[in-house]
Amino acid sequence: MTDRNTETLAAFADEGFVRAKDAIREVLDSKDRIPYPDWGRDGLYYDFWQDADHPRGLWRRTTVEQYRRDEPEWDVLFDVDALNVAEGENWVWGGATVLQPGYDRCLVSLSRGGADAVVVREFDLRGRVFVEDGFALPEAKSDVDWIDADHIYVATDFGPGTLTASGYPRVVKRWRRGTPLSEAELVYEGHVDDISVSAGHDPTPGYERDFVSRSLDFYRSELYLRRPAGDLVKIDLPDDADCGIQRDWLLIWLRSPWTVRGVTYPADVLLAAPFGAYLDGRRDLSVLFQPDERTSLGSYVWTRNHLILTTMTDVRTQLHVLTPGASGWRRRPFPGAGELDDTWIVDTDPDHDDSYLTASAGFLRPETLSLGTVGGGVEVLKRAPAFFDPDGMEVRQYFAASADGTRVPYFVVGGATAAPTLLTGYGGFEISQTPYYDGVIGRGWLARGGTYVVANIRGGGEFGPAWHQAALREKRVKAFEDFAAVAADLVTRGITTPAQLGIEGGSNGGLLMGVMLTRYPALFGAIVATVPLLDMRRYTKLFAGASWIAEYGDPDDEADWSYLREFSPYHNVRPDRSYPPALFMTSTRDDRVHPGHARKMVALLREHGYDVSYYENMEGGHGAAADNEQAATLWALTLEYLWRQLRGTAGSPPHG
Repeated sequence: MTDRNTETLAAFADEGFVRAKDAIREVLDSKDRIPYPDWGRDGLYYDFWQDADHPRGLWRRTTVEQYRRDEPEWDVLFDVDALNVAEGENWVWGGATVLQPGYDRCLVSLSRGGADAVVVREFDLRGRVFVEDGFALPEAKSDVDWIDADHIYVATDFGPGTLTASGYPRVVKRWRRGTPLSEAELVYEGHVDDISVSAGHDPTPGYERDFVSRSLDFYRSELYLRRPAGDLVKIDLPDDADCGIQRDWLLIWLRSPWTVRGVTYPADVLLAAPFGAYLDGRRDLSVLFQPDERTSLGSYVWTRNHLILTTMTDVRTQLHVLTPGASGWRRRPFPGAGELDDTWIVDTDPDHDDSYLTASAGFLRPETLSLGTVGGGVEVLKRAPAFFDPDGMEVRQYFAASADGTRVPYFVVGGATAAPTLLTGYGGFEISQTPYYDGVIGRGWLARGGTYVVANIRGGGEFGPAWHQAALREKRVKAFEDFAAVAADLVTRGITTPAQLGIEGGSNGGLLMGVMLTRYPALFGAIVATVPLLDMRRYTKLFAGASWIAEYGDPDDEADWSYLREFSPYHNVRPDRSYPPALFMTSTRDDRVHPGHARKMVALLREHGYDVSYYENMEGGHGAAADNEQAATLWALTLEYLWRQLRGTAGSPPHG
């Protein structure tokens, strides 16, 4: 690994790389970035912040009044860099769960090098110290939640036989302060073939209650209400539906059609029912959102008295306010974004009022963060700086025809003339690719004359469950055909040429890159894959791989392997082909997608003499980078590698 890193840096880390890295680092470390807050139930804004002075970060909070200022006074709760110095560790922030009410204790999660596995330690927010003999868990993929000051729910590695095949907890317990973890009370035990189990406490005043969740696979789950005596009541829902419970209301978001009392509701419908009545067996369902071929539901969030929906029509967001009343639900318009911009709800304060934080941005327009109240005014709180000059650039949306005729949308950002083009996509796990402002891409690619393209291929959530399910399992090739169709359409429109078209993707997007390399090599001039999934024969045996069987299929089932082997990148490398140059990057500490995927793919490509480069970051976990310095290095490598290959100025690294 060290030799390959040295080799790649020697080939590409020259003065141009250093300049690019420095420019990217300025973006990542900028003190003018918007500190996006989490709105605590105590009414304070919480924020995790990293910059050049605090590479591993500060967890801090402030009041709404202070946040309005250009330079708020932050109350620093936790300094990760200081802890690393004190303990001689390489901790990476994994988040904190604050006790409610009280807000004087929290459960801090810390990972070594950015892995998914974390240690959990109780922290005193008043004394700013770890609680002596407090709640603490060793390194594991744990899930914890407060019940009250002296009890927590904990799902963790309790020893042999307590994890699922995916490596997550299958046992959840109730742990009382001052007692050994071994004496914690069993709450629920799932099966080894589940993904995970967890339990949580809803502290909403007047609606305090507890729930247990069992994840059957990535898209199916069971939800139980845990009564005070400890017995569980299963909530009668479709196992592939997403549900939310807020005060009196149960919301049900369907992934597949559901027939109730003779009425069939289609996929992507959002339904509401009074929670208590629903538990009693009544099925008085109200339709809050109905999809169509072009419009899907993106998300929903509650304020104290209202529900805010985010919908997408042709990947363009709109927001709506719904209000329950005696005569049903009333819908009102909500201020939205520009034509090709995106608007989203950052957070709300549903315990107290109808305030909300909303942000909007576009590919060429930096973020604006605003504070508003449903039915009231909107106040701009923060504006992000512009990291590049958009003069001469424009944003366009096109549709490509895939192999089966499906119209696949994509966004093009840049000038009007043909140029080196960076195309990215994901196409999996219901994840939508909406417009966003990216100072790294702006400085490292657009500002030097490149074109940037985002493809909205099937497998994502841009058009609801059907768009995702169209590329599931044996239909996965549809996502690959969509991406290839976008690449071909870019050439047909004169936006770029195959020699000037580079592609980049990570994780499931790294699988996409591997398939493009082995199945559509003539379409591209260069490829970068980060923390990629590549060996579809053994992926279920590596770390969290078994949790994705619902997405890809089970290679141990011969029927599934018959289609998986057709696109598994590692199994489709052939000698004497004309593959474009490729760079694979991964992380030693990635305990979600094993770095072995990238390692063995590179070894095989090198064995056949192909032009392939490799870089493995020692830290970072599945995010590939643990701090801004590491992130800048990876992005500089990505953009410099692609720019030089597409401009025909790259020297091939030595092979050995």
